[in-house]
Amino acid sequence: MTEQARWTRARLGHGGPPLDLLTADFRRHTYAPHAHEEYTVGVCVGGCEVIDYRGGHIRTGPGTIVVLDPGEMHTGGPGNATDGYAYRALYAEPSLLTDGILGGLPYFREPLLDDPELAMALRRSHTELTSCPDPLEAESVLPWLLTALARRHSTARPTSDVIPGAGAIALTVRDRLADELTAPPPLAGLAAELGLSRYQLLRAFRTTMGIPPYAWLAQYRVTRARALLASGLRPAEVAPLVGFADQAHLTRWFRRVLGVTPAQYRNSVQDTP
Repeated sequence: MTEQARWTRARLGHGGPPLDLLTADFRRHTYAPHAHEEYTVGVCVGGCEVIDYRGGHIRTGPGTIVVLDPGEMHTGGPGNATDGYAYRALYAEPSLLTDGILGGLPYFREPLLDDPELAMALRRSHTELTSCPDPLEAESVLPWLLTALARRHSTARPTSDVIPGAGAIALTVRDRLADELTAPPPLAGLAAELGLSRYQLLRAFRTTMGIPPYAWLAQYRVTRARALLASGLRPAEVAPLVGFADQAHLTRWFRRVLGVTPAQYRNSVQDTP
């Protein structure tokens, strides 16, 4: 393991506020005492880190989640002399954790959490957004996961999950995304237009459609891409026309939905008499 860290800035919706992601792989690095204005949410992916926090010590292991409240002084360093430590972290503005709870900012009495399902979801989303920080994907997934974190593990009480008119809300959002597929509107703005919180909008959409907004739009983009590829356009030409960041982004989703690359699909339909 070499000493390396990489920062990626994602946007929560087109033109929306930033959220920073850190990919860290260290053998010997030790942090000086410091604090963050945001919630620090990290998932250990290898080795062991020891964090001095609230007068005690936290010892992480692969798959554990660490949540550090804003303004809390802490350090971090290797848990032993041989293994080093690796983690994936995001730095969330406090309001991102309040949508689905009551009573203001959440407080995490226990900073070290054992929640394999949530840890896997956070790690997967971190990897996806580090590779391609798509604004709609970031806004569809990160606030949802952060709300789940607050509802499951903080001292706050959750809000009701009943969203009146969820089906109509989801169809309205779906139609807006389809109409503006190359530059989809921020979900926070759509939620405000509908008199909802972003969490309520996301819950209504997921309950009705079975998937988050970005995943629905990606599949709709693939459908549109199929027609353009069949007409003879090349994948590099098609990607921006349907709203993907680049050909690699198109290819990733095309394979997920159809099992082949855009080029393979284009060649097969072009070769058909």
